[in-house]
Amino acid sequence: MKRRSLLMAGAGSLALPLGAQAQDKYPSKVITWICPYAAGGNADNRSRQMARLMGKELGQTIIVDNKAGAGGNIGTEMIGRAKPDGYTIGMGNFAPMAVNQALFKKLNFDPVNDFTPIVLLERGPLILMVRNESPYKTVADLVAAAKAAPGKLTYASGGIGGTHHLSGALFEHTAKIDMIHVPYKSGAAGATDLMGGQVNCMFEQMYAAMPSIKGGRLRPLAITSKVRSPLLPNIPTMAEVGFPAVEVQNWQGIIGPKGMPAEIVDMLNKAANKALQDKEQRDLMLGQGNEIGGGTPQEFAALMVAERPRWAKVVKDAKIDPE
Repeated sequence: MKRRSLLMAGAGSLALPLGAQAQDKYPSKVITWICPYAAGGNADNRSRQMARLMGKELGQTIIVDNKAGAGGNIGTEMIGRAKPDGYTIGMGNFAPMAVNQALFKKLNFDPVNDFTPIVLLERGPLILMVRNESPYKTVADLVAAAKAAPGKLTYASGGIGGTHHLSGALFEHTAKIDMIHVPYKSGAAGATDLMGGQVNCMFEQMYAAMPSIKGGRLRPLAITSKVRSPLLPNIPTMAEVGFPAVEVQNWQGIIGPKGMPAEIVDMLNKAANKALQDKEQRDLMLGQGNEIGGGTPQEFAALMVAERPRWAKVVKDAKIDPE
């Protein structure tokens, strides 16, 4: 009995360092990165860029798995339901993490309690634009025209409840004007009709708007960032033209399921911060007019906490209903 007890005790003492050693080896297998949007879009491209750089830093492959649908809800739900071992992470975007809880009557995940924030990747402003031939040269011109003919002017968006739509709704409420929202299946489709004169204006993501602005097809009136963009130094902010409340940044970062070990979160956070220092990656993000993120998981969590009540109020005030 004594000998058996000693052997069992010895086995137990060996098991502890072996378990710790296995945990220290993270990541010992492929990591899956869920992108809640379709291949080819900005969220997908950024996911693949960061997965490559972070995988190099971690010494392990990170594969991107696109799970698009329902405004990002399907893929985001899958991230939240994954095993919290660090082998399933994903892109946490503005709409699913800060808006959709107020927007949808039923949401199969809790953006507050079902996830582990890892790091903010970037924030990007939107541009209020009109077609180049439009008679509206300034935001003041647009507001005056909307007040002179309530319910006549139209603004496009890439779908109900996205940043295009929410920016327009916030602008309407702040400027005390009444415009008609025209949702499209994508921002690109809305911008095409804007250029064709089918709609009067649109808030578009800066990275998507720049080619048409440079090509002289669309005229930028104002930007939704806190300060002017170095890419468009002559374009005023919405605050400068009298609407400081219309400060909008479309953001995305890395999240995982709730309950991830702190040491793994820290490892992923450090790998992401290192990846965001890559010169090629920084040049690409800055060249799109985006603000590079980084920082701690706590800072990313604080951003989401601050954004949720703000956009819940916009959804309520504008009576936005996707269904």
